[in-house]
Amino acid sequence: MGSLGAILRHPSDFYPLMKLKMAASNAEKQIPPQPHWGFCYSMLHKVSRSFALVIQQLGTELRDAVCIFYLVLRALDTVEDDTSIPTDVKVPILKAFHQHVYDNEWHFSCGTKEYKVLMDQFHHVSTAFLELGKRYQEAIEEITKRMGAGMAKFICKEVETIDDYDEYCHYVAGLVGLGLSKLFHASGAEDLAPDSLSNSMGLFLQKTNIIRDYLEDINEIPKSRMFWPRQIWSNYVNKLEDLKYEENSEKAVQCLNDMVTNALTHVEDCLTYMSALRDPSIFRFCAIPQVMAIGTLALCYNNIEVFRGVVKMRRGLTAKIIDRTRTMADVYGAFYDFSCMLKSKVDKNDPNATKTLSRIEATQKSCRDAGLRNKRKSYILPSEPRYSFVQVLVLLIILAIFLAQFFASRSSNY
Repeated sequence: MGSLGAILRHPSDFYPLMKLKMAASNAEKQIPPQPHWGFCYSMLHKVSRSFALVIQQLGTELRDAVCIFYLVLRALDTVEDDTSIPTDVKVPILKAFHQHVYDNEWHFSCGTKEYKVLMDQFHHVSTAFLELGKRYQEAIEEITKRMGAGMAKFICKEVETIDDYDEYCHYVAGLVGLGLSKLFHASGAEDLAPDSLSNSMGLFLQKTNIIRDYLEDINEIPKSRMFWPRQIWSNYVNKLEDLKYEENSEKAVQCLNDMVTNALTHVEDCLTYMSALRDPSIFRFCAIPQVMAIGTLALCYNNIEVFRGVVKMRRGLTAKIIDRTRTMADVYGAFYDFSCMLKSKVDKNDPNATKTLSRIEATQKSCRDAGLRNKRKSYILPSEPRYSFVQVLVLLIILAIFLAQFFASRSSNY
């Protein structure tokens, strides 16, 4: 649940937060009894609670395929991210990872915390993979092979140009978009989307993460992870790590805004991709992370806190996005509102202000031209009254009683 202070500031968060809590509880209760599937879904909840919630939108067969696809790529990413693994050991593993998924005895110890557990017990993932339909297996194998090769390439290559940046993001995230499109098609629920649109879906999410995670990546031990392209950051500082120092705050924010502006180039492709989806469950699965991404960019833009700590969307707003992203009209409305928030933060003296405003206007035009935006009160832009401490306390007591009754009824059924 959100903090008391956050609920006082945003009282309309209360009900969506309650629904999110219940959905999380239900998702955990639905973990399959078979040991290998139980491990996979339990691990999914540990490595990404938000993804574990969103994946519940899908039907059982497709949900299982997407779960395994996610865990295989998360394991591959764990190998890439572990800076303690020597290059001559890491590269062959990345290149051969697509073969390891067929070997239910293979494992490799690396990573930390829950990621180490995933790698140490990877045989559970392989066992579940071997139970998937052949079309799902082929799609997962192909994407894993291409991603592993791309990651291996960038182990020995820095992200110098914007083209390098796009290529790296293609390997680690654009291919995820392509793979998901293949899985949706294999399920029979969707036509196969154009690769360019699938790629943009992944790039938009990945670039948002790279922007948000600057400080975590640059402080990585024993070696920094540098994904911001030199072609952008060299216009502001001599070294990428210089952006985190207080004396470079003005230049850091300008560089950050340049990076956000670059990410916005993918918005129109993402809207086009989502507008073509037919299956409501697949639509929600795809749309919720995209709305979260545009919201995160709006928070990060012109925000020096990106270089000081973690910039995160408040939990109540996350709960609202999950609850209220159901149709393409909802998506257009959210993208329009977040782009308005972003526009309000643009400083006309920023060196990229004109370019940023042009990108924002293109986004808003796409949303307006679709003619589908809900004529509803925005849950994104500030407009709500604040509750008193007593009012919130009463709400929390009611929630506590409700949850106690809910969990008591659930436990009596087991």
